[in-house]
Amino acid sequence: MPRRLPENTLPSFSAALALGANGIELDVHATSDGVVVVHHDAALADARTIERMQWRELREVEVAPGTTIPTLDDVCGLVGARAELFVEIKGETIEDMVVAVLGRHPATSAAIHSFDHALIARIARRTVGYRLGLLVEAEPEDACELLRRHGALDLWPERGLVTERLVGEVHACGGRVIPWTVNDPSEAARFARLGVDGLCTDDVSLLP
Repeated sequence: MPRRLPENTLPSFSAALALGANGIELDVHATSDGVVVVHHDAALADARTIERMQWRELREVEVAPGTTIPTLDDVCGLVGARAELFVEIKGETIEDMVVAVLGRHPATSAAIHSFDHALIARIARRTVGYRLGLLVEAEPEDACELLRRHGALDLWPERGLVTERLVGEVHACGGRVIPWTVNDPSEAARFARLGVDGLCTDDVSLLP
């Protein structure tokens, strides 16, 4: 719910769940001492980078008055079995740490996606059992081949790329299409008619 509350925080996720969201999407990085944390950018507002900070330092940082950066463990505990958790890995080579955290929360249905397609392929080779996805900003020449090559099932296209053809192609090979970031009700309705499988939005209340 980034339009109402600080992005990637427990209050924001709680508000989305209260409004009926059946999925929670978040971004993860890892601290220098191996704690997986939920934050959009690799750096804080003061330019310190998460990968160079220890958790004892980062846990004191407020992204808004009284609101701190949560760990992935924190979010898994909040979400539980109430929604599917969509984890975008942004930190480099942290996939093993992310998978380890998710493994501690078997009640939470989780999927992993990233712009780093090679990272997704590495997870796929481990056959960890999580549904995997690829974020794309350009229309793939062959969506099914792209997914197959990286061991993924979900395609996360920038919303301007979504067409009936793309949705049909991905569905034909057993995948899901989840556009980002959709904040307009009329656009959301159009995507629903095209048969997309989910919508990534900044405000659940905006969507029909």
